[in-house]
Amino acid sequence: MSNMVKTPENLLKIMKAAAMGDICFSHIVEYIKVGMTELEVAEEIEMTLMSLGAEGLSFPTICVSGTNSALPHGEPSLKVIEEGDFVTMDFGAVVEGYCGDMTRTIAMSHVSQEQQKVYDIVLEAQLAGLAACKAGVSCKSVDDVSRGIITAYGYGEYYIHGTGHGVGTQVHEPPTLNGKSSEVLEEYMPVTIEPGIYIPDKFGVRIEDLAIITEFGIINTVKSQKSLIII
Repeated sequence: MSNMVKTPENLLKIMKAAAMGDICFSHIVEYIKVGMTELEVAEEIEMTLMSLGAEGLSFPTICVSGTNSALPHGEPSLKVIEEGDFVTMDFGAVVEGYCGDMTRTIAMSHVSQEQQKVYDIVLEAQLAGLAACKAGVSCKSVDDVSRGIITAYGYGEYYIHGTGHGVGTQVHEPPTLNGKSSEVLEEYMPVTIEPGIYIPDKFGVRIEDLAIITEFGIINTVKSQKSLIII
């Protein structure tokens, strides 16, 4: 068994970490307000995960808003979250050495037609990527599905990273779900599906779940709402 394939015990730890992420996201949706800084929200995410019993963080929490949301790996800053901003939050708890990983993009007060359109495209690509996953499917073909949707809508140049990766004791592990991957999904591999669109100097959207591969499809460990939340 390759170390990309996890034991049921390991998967349970990942599922617990994912559940902490869901609880944390529910709290943040109630907590976040226009006028807070990205750093304030990121710190609240981290405090919440630790208070839920996480032994650590999978990676430094990402909370980026407005034009900063166009940076896939942007770091939280003193930028104030404003009306009309997208806010992208990417975070994970560690449970008994195993990582969670999820991303949600929400909106503050209102969105433009373009923001809603781009959000809906990313969500369609993310759901299709999840639906494409099952044991025996090539990682490249999952990337092709998500990327194909984003490209068909004319945003292909703004999808600037792979569709996903394996997760375990490290938050980024093999397999890699991108256009160059030669790997094949196997039962009990935990992988992320996280397409995004990033329009420079405007905004970005990413939606990420952590899915366990099965013979029949996936078990999605992340339950948080994916239709656009406007606060």
